[in-house]
Amino acid sequence: MTAKPVVAATDGSAGSLRAIEWAVREAVLRSAPLRIISAASLPKMVLLPLQPERDAALGYVREHRDRALAAAAARAAEMAPGLRIDTDPVQGQAARAVTSSGSGALMLVVGFPGVGALAATVLGSVARYAADHASCPVVVVRDQTAAARRLVGVGVGDLDDCAGTLAFAFEEAALRQASLIAIHAWHAPQAGTVWAGNQYPPPGLHVAAAAAARQLTLLMDAWRQKYPDVPVRHDVVHGHPGRALAGLSARADLLVIGRHATHSGPQCPGAVRHAVLNHAHGPVVIVPSS
Repeated sequence: MTAKPVVAATDGSAGSLRAIEWAVREAVLRSAPLRIISAASLPKMVLLPLQPERDAALGYVREHRDRALAAAAARAAEMAPGLRIDTDPVQGQAARAVTSSGSGALMLVVGFPGVGALAATVLGSVARYAADHASCPVVVVRDQTAAARRLVGVGVGDLDDCAGTLAFAFEEAALRQASLIAIHAWHAPQAGTVWAGNQYPPPGLHVAAAAAARQLTLLMDAWRQKYPDVPVRHDVVHGHPGRALAGLSARADLLVIGRHATHSGPQCPGAVRHAVLNHAHGPVVIVPSS
């Protein structure tokens, strides 16, 4: 392939087939080729001490992989007859093999969670690993509705390091002729407790939230100039970022969030990302920091 492809992973489950269907529509939207991949490896918890047993089990997994690839390619061709489609059986442990396959791609599309025989142990772990480690944007496709809402949501966590996330979100909105809503979730863990007889947070928190609102406004004004045809709204909301973003996903066709350095704690970027993946109501894109 000469043009950058949309790469989509399948394991034969219903969850991964939804991901393939989403990837087909995205490839058509971007006039990009589609590369469908599938890995064949035994889960780590499968312990087969004898070589003949291991060979037989791996042979079954490879047959399953090949059937999954054929079914996914047939579905993609049915949806988009003129689309260039390649299939690629990849080698190695599923999560790492699928994640590595996204190198150089426009995006890597995976399902979460699946309902196939291996989905509970494989597909969910692949999605989480890819979301944490892939070098390209990763789309994790959860349940989706056929009705287009024409809305792209984007979570702006780090106001000083979000250019890649916003670029992806605005491009998606422009391609879909959709509006965009950006939110920055402001969460004070102490809110609702009492400080010196006052049930409200200290004044410093309000000052910081107001400063974040001003910074977000300036940021969105700059992006409006780059994408004048994209209707834009933005807001600073009070609440846990994971909960706020999952709620936004219920209203949007697509939710875009960034991936930054992971720190410890329930509100660190990695924890927020996993909370969104676990509770989102539709496709989520994780864009690695530039």
